[in-house]
Amino acid sequence: MTTERREPATTADERTMLEGWLDYHRQTLAWKCEGLSDEQLRTPSVAPSTLSLMGLVRHMAEVERSWFRRVLANEPDEQAGPIYYGDDDPDGEFRLTEADTWAQAYATWQAEIEAARGHAARFALDDLSAGKHRRTGERFNLRWIYTHMIEEYARHNGHADLLRERVDGATGD
Repeated sequence: MTTERREPATTADERTMLEGWLDYHRQTLAWKCEGLSDEQLRTPSVAPSTLSLMGLVRHMAEVERSWFRRVLANEPDEQAGPIYYGDDDPDGEFRLTEADTWAQAYATWQAEIEAARGHAARFALDDLSAGKHRRTGERFNLRWIYTHMIEEYARHNGHADLLRERVDGATGD
């Protein structure tokens, strides 16, 4: 698999620009994971941290699910509850075993991205979310959610840079 990353056009309209940068950062995380074995993708950064590339992908599946399915579309927990974590293990997406595979993590992440795209397509940038943030009770417009997701991916892609270098020495933008 070769991940192609595309920056949005410099003259795109606002929505196309936001969606383009979000996709660019999604593609960047996939690119940082490309060509590695399951064992390498499960390799944590430095003890005692459990942060790994596969853990980041699982985390971003949870983040996509939370913002687009639960907050934006107001899907109930029965349909869009946590995938990897729970009250007993709030960081479960980062706790990996040998049974956890890239194929599973990647498929779950991609399914959440597709669900996110489907829900976002029904909203204008200024439309408020149908649901509320579970901790703050706030509603958000789609523009805020897109901007937050770009920030979330950009921050974690910085982590992915360091994790990838730790695993096999590969560096790149």
